[in-house]
Amino acid sequence: MNTEQNTYGIGIVGCGNISETHAEAIIRTGRGQLIAAHSRTEQTVEAFSSKYDISGYTSFHEFLKAPDLDVVVICTPTGTHLDYGQAAAEAGKHVIVEKPIEITVARGQSLIDSCKDNEVKLAVIYQSRFIDDVKKMKELVDNKTVGDVVMASASVKWFRDQEYYSGSSWRGTFELDGGGAVINQSIHTIDLLQWFVGGVKSIAAFKGTFTHEGIEAEDNAVACLEFNNGAIGVFEASTSITPPQDRTVEINGTKGTLLLEGDRLQKTLQDQSGEPKQDSPGDAAGAASPLAGMTFKNHKNQYDAILDAFHSDTAPVVSGEDSLQSLAIVEALYTSADKQEVIYIDDILDTGDVD
Repeated sequence: MNTEQNTYGIGIVGCGNISETHAEAIIRTGRGQLIAAHSRTEQTVEAFSSKYDISGYTSFHEFLKAPDLDVVVICTPTGTHLDYGQAAAEAGKHVIVEKPIEITVARGQSLIDSCKDNEVKLAVIYQSRFIDDVKKMKELVDNKTVGDVVMASASVKWFRDQEYYSGSSWRGTFELDGGGAVINQSIHTIDLLQWFVGGVKSIAAFKGTFTHEGIEAEDNAVACLEFNNGAIGVFEASTSITPPQDRTVEINGTKGTLLLEGDRLQKTLQDQSGEPKQDSPGDAAGAASPLAGMTFKNHKNQYDAILDAFHSDTAPVVSGEDSLQSLAIVEALYTSADKQEVIYIDDILDTGDVD
């Protein structure tokens, strides 16, 4: 591996909505140069490549042969990540995948294995970890500013209209989306919850499809969680809530509480007298539509970290292995709701399935 390389030629696979956020982030990185894009639809890739003055390809095979292409960014439906990622790895390209890594732990592990076998790096985009107040919250939990965590909960109560699903060939399908409100809208928040507390041990869940017609997957789900440290908590996910609410992550410790609302942190801590001290930095941004409130800033921060890791030949944040933690929680939630029993996360990670 060439650790002397200072810049990386980057190509994007899939030119849908999220691809522009990736493109805007990449062109602002110190080490990344956006050079190519691929879409099976000629009109789509022409518009995208023209906007960013890059080469466009309708053939994925030809895209992989683009001059100076070092890194492939996959922004296609989740259930296609493995196939695109394996082909990129076999072509000797580093791989960056839009969350989640795949629709199941088993498929995600296959992509990890392929990248290892071909000696290329793999990173998964979880840009919420790079939000300023999220990093501050993580530090406060790790430093035990709120003491020992005893409860932790998260909620993603958003709204998607019927057209969001009806107008798509893949949203809300098991094959390409992997599920509904949990794996698509909520996995960023699941990732933060488990990252803050240190992983989930077991889960018991319910799910259903209540307000959207013609979709295979859930639009509502609830779960009780047991964390590895012994804490307990609750998780809620929905695309049916009107009015939509900001996502929340709440950490309750023996010395106080941390509450993330949207992207903003609020703290309630105990002072020396035992009286609560409230710190509320302001209103959080809403989250009612797929890209509401999203900017490229946090993607850019993660891309900087990823490309620096490529340069130093170290594990990127978030690595493929890291990304399996949140995906295993999602898979365990779905399995628990289907079987109506408690599911242990290690069983999902060990086998990729539950017998």
